[in-house]
Amino acid sequence: MEKRWFQRIMGHGHGNGELPDYRQWKIEGTPLQNVQERLAKLGLKDPWLRNEAWRFSGGFAKPATFMDAITKGFKWGFAAFVVALAVEYTFFPPEKNKGHH
Repeated sequence: MEKRWFQRIMGHGHGNGELPDYRQWKIEGTPLQNVQERLAKLGLKDPWLRNEAWRFSGGFAKPATFMDAITKGFKWGFAAFVVALAVEYTFFPPEKNKGHH
């Protein structure tokens, strides 16, 4: 019953509808460990802290660099520039022997 409810709400019955096991995420070695320690000093505990640990593991854990930000989309942008340049010079060639004065 629970699984069908999840599929109906989240996936409309498409896909497998399985949730990943929450125990696979560990906060040790992540910035969340620092948060947990600070909360423990105050006598508090966040039981949902582990749910945010996925952000610091796998492909999400790669920090963005300045070069990543600059070069993201450069390949497609340069290709579009070359196509636009080719179209401009094909349909609107520069006129020769026509001075500026």
